[in-house]
Amino acid sequence: MTAVYRSGIRTAGAITIACLLAGCRETAAPDASGQRWAETRRLMGVAWTITVCSPDPASAGAAITAACAEVERLERVFSDYDPESELSRLSARAPMAEATPVSDDLWRVLVRAAEIRDATAGAFDVSIGSLTTLWRQARRSGRLPARATLDAARAAVGPGAVELDHDRRAVRLPQPGSRLDLGGIGMGYAADRALEVLARHRISAAMIDASGDVVVSGPPPGTPGWRIALDPLGTGTGGRGPLVLAHAAVTTSGDAEQAVEIDGRRYSHIVDPRTGLGVAGPAAVTVIAPDGATADALATAASVLGPEAGRAVIERFPGAAALFTWQDGQGRRRESSTSDWPSR
Repeated sequence: MTAVYRSGIRTAGAITIACLLAGCRETAAPDASGQRWAETRRLMGVAWTITVCSPDPASAGAAITAACAEVERLERVFSDYDPESELSRLSARAPMAEATPVSDDLWRVLVRAAEIRDATAGAFDVSIGSLTTLWRQARRSGRLPARATLDAARAAVGPGAVELDHDRRAVRLPQPGSRLDLGGIGMGYAADRALEVLARHRISAAMIDASGDVVVSGPPPGTPGWRIALDPLGTGTGGRGPLVLAHAAVTTSGDAEQAVEIDGRRYSHIVDPRTGLGVAGPAAVTVIAPDGATADALATAASVLGPEAGRAVIERFPGAAALFTWQDGQGRRRESSTSDWPSR
């Protein structure tokens, strides 16, 4: 069957939609070759489907179990909902007089996040946690945050909000009220690490779909790659033909399933660090990149920047491409892509 996920990416697999909605675990029947196996589990608050190619169901199951355990481990590091996660405990220490050493995984994510923040002129910024907290409240209440409250939260966001000590692999949050949010990069990073676990279990062809953040390794036997259909705006009408990818990642950011209308205007759940408000929609951007963390973060940044500035940023990243999709004032579908977006 084909399962449709909230990000607007559709992936071919054998897991039923009922299983996805129930959050259960299911081992799929193999395909005609007897070599493709899949499981769906609820991880990081969403449905993850891991599909592997292997002639041995026992080996496939063991590999998938190990990959899921890695994601569960990283959730305990990255979650901003769990007060006991490493990320939450770090945020709780702000403002800090001295930098605090962090785990290897948290360090790698924060370093990559800083690189992408600088390359996108702050359109992607993990110091945005105080603003995302306010925006979650706004989405629940249907009211925009008060200007004074928004300005106070914005004071804890920006390049100076996260100081990285590369010699000690330590982090300092100097601003009162600082709160880190890895929502635009943590899931992609976790998918990358899970793919590495599968490789250590001798799985050379696999696809991980973290509710729309998709990473793939080698292609299934006898194929050029994994086929991924796109429906960025969640309209059911799709768009350009399916992508065929190997050793790559693709993700879509937009408001297809997580939009809110406040005072007659539609907003995404994605927060613009410059304003503290959700990105206006309906719009979506799909990004292909060499790894999940990069695709995840660039899709968030490009959503904030919009098609024109977003294209210029994406084209500076080796191996990255983007497709922007939106509705104009007359409700017509519009598209714009970087020069190296796949033509078919």
